[in-house]
Amino acid sequence: MDRSLASLDGKTAIVTGSAGGIGKGIALGLAAFGANLVIADKDGDTAKATASEIEAMGVQALPLTTDVREFDQVKAMTQATLDRFGGVDILVNNVGGTFREDFVNLSERGWDALIRINLKSVFYCTKSVADEMIRQGTKGSIIQVTSIEAWRAAPGYAVYSACKAGLDNFTKTLALELGQHGIRVNSIAPDAIRTPGIAMGTTPEDEERARRYIPLRRIGTIEDLAGVAVFLASEMSAFITGTTIHVDGGNLAAGGWQLNFDGVYVTGV
Repeated sequence: MDRSLASLDGKTAIVTGSAGGIGKGIALGLAAFGANLVIADKDGDTAKATASEIEAMGVQALPLTTDVREFDQVKAMTQATLDRFGGVDILVNNVGGTFREDFVNLSERGWDALIRINLKSVFYCTKSVADEMIRQGTKGSIIQVTSIEAWRAAPGYAVYSACKAGLDNFTKTLALELGQHGIRVNSIAPDAIRTPGIAMGTTPEDEERARRYIPLRRIGTIEDLAGVAVFLASEMSAFITGTTIHVDGGNLAAGGWQLNFDGVYVTGV
């Protein structure tokens, strides 16, 4: 095996929602392995700052103010990428969002908003970029950022978890449909990741809960996610498609099992 399989030199990646948080971490990871980046985010000013940070790493970056819930803006994003770099090799559908609400209190407007940000935006981006990959004969990699909530019940987040479960099937089905074109489609499912937008791991109590409940006894980092994204974007994963890599410290495997204070796994069922 050659180390060059991990290289992304000369590749172009679009990462949505990459001005900050998980998206930025993934973008920085791809850039560290040589990829040029398109920083597509609603926050244009922060996207520019992230692009400058990436360019300081020695690769090119294109910041684009893009609301991925609008198909016209997504198509403009793809065209701007083609104009600047000539093609697209990697797409990371990172944008998503949720809010807590018991289903009995959820409005139709809330339902539509969650579908739009978590599913419809992925359709827009994947459709626009995959069409271009096929047209150019690019053997690309499409990566969806899902969630552990796609594989377990999530009280208070019924629609969000349903969207993520739908995205899992979307990934598998697209892997079959796009495989004939050499395009791979995979997902990353995070849980318990410390990010600027989630108040996790900021107190000693958080760290103690991590030691109690997470099998790896720590809270995950954005770099943990970025490493998996680099793997799925590179030729290291050339024969992997239609699958999900869980970046959750073992939480999905634990299921209903939890560590007690004696370090022993117990369950209430």
